Amino acid sequence: MRTASSKPRLSTLILVSALAILPINFFLPSLPAMASEFDVPYGLMGLSLAAYAAVSACLQLVLGPLSDRLGRRPIVLWALAIFIVATIGCAMAPDADTFLACRMVQAIIAPTYAVSLAVIRDTTSRDQAAAQFGYLAMAWALAPMLGPTLGGLLDQAFGWRSSFYALAVLGGVVLILCWTDLTETNDTPHSTIAEQYRAYPELLGSKRFWAYCVCMAFSVGAFYAFLAGAPLAASAFDLSPAILGLYMGSITGGFMAGSFLAGRLAGKIGSTTLLVAGRILACAGLLFGLALHFAGVWHVLALFGPCLFVGVSNGLTQPSANVGAMSVRPNQTGSAAGLAGAITVAGASIMAAFAGAVLTEENARPGLFVVMLASAAAALCAALLARNLESPKPVSI
Repeated sequence: MRTASSKPRLSTLILVSALAILPINFFLPSLPAMASEFDVPYGLMGLSLAAYAAVSACLQLVLGPLSDRLGRRPIVLWALAIFIVATIGCAMAPDADTFLACRMVQAIIAPTYAVSLAVIRDTTSRDQAAAQFGYLAMAWALAPMLGPTLGGLLDQAFGWRSSFYALAVLGGVVLILCWTDLTETNDTPHSTIAEQYRAYPELLGSKRFWAYCVCMAFSVGAFYAFLAGAPLAASAFDLSPAILGLYMGSITGGFMAGSFLAGRLAGKIGSTTLLVAGRILACAGLLFGLALHFAGVWHVLALFGPCLFVGVSNGLTQPSANVGAMSVRPNQTGSAAGLAGAITVAGASIMAAFAGAVLTEENARPGLFVVMLASAAAALCAALLARNLESPKPVSI
């Protein structure tokens, strides 16, 4: 373990984590305008979310192990450099195909969140890591909360391309900061990359690892389903791009509050207790949303309000689930973080694609709640399994 003076500042990792998540939904309020300008169906532009998630899931499997082999610092620096180039490509894209190609390359920034978690795990104990993960997750939540609002405002003022130019500038700022502050924390790099991949069978054979990963996948899956379906569900309220972005960012406001609570409660309440409590809260909120719909309450807050519960619950869930997954094999934190991140994003992208496939203008609001509730319920089952497996005398499963 490195000394406190040699590890990077938490603020640096916070900014890296924020940039890792910001591109997911920064431009979503602009999708209708982009589809119109490129003269393609809205569904084709909607692939920019699912394709981004799929590519980032694959990259998690590469960059996590590479950070164990080559170190955390070079992985983050190269990812930032490629991200900047790809983002400029998105801004200058003359057609939808070019945009989608650059968008997929842009996904290289997503795994830097897992690498940032590995940096913290390199330098802290498990309990300390859980607390810092909670604060890191607050930034991970704040970015997508503000992102759609800022993206919508930039779209209204300067057009949708300005959102990507702004992302490129932010990427440049974070690159400079990481170049000067992000010290190497992996003091025991492994000799070959194959050594990292040999950790995968052991991780994939662990019930504990799968329980935590499935919990994270379906927790984030409810969020991704929200991103995919909320614009359609909100179309009946005739909201401007900026206002729609504000409402869409509300769910991550709840995530930030939950992450703050997780950071404060880490070490005081058992991590699996927080895990289960978070998932129960998500299910309760979505059931409340369905009740409002069938009671005939027709208001934009009746759509977005219940989703705040999902945000809070995910904030409570993610730090404990991440620490749990990375603690299954403590000497392979980068590989564990990368594999867990890949499983999480893959599962979440499936939920996003499913939401996009089944939701229509006629069933958008109740359908969105049902899809999100199904995902939250699956996460609750995984959380209960994780709690059982972590108990001193787990019940045979």
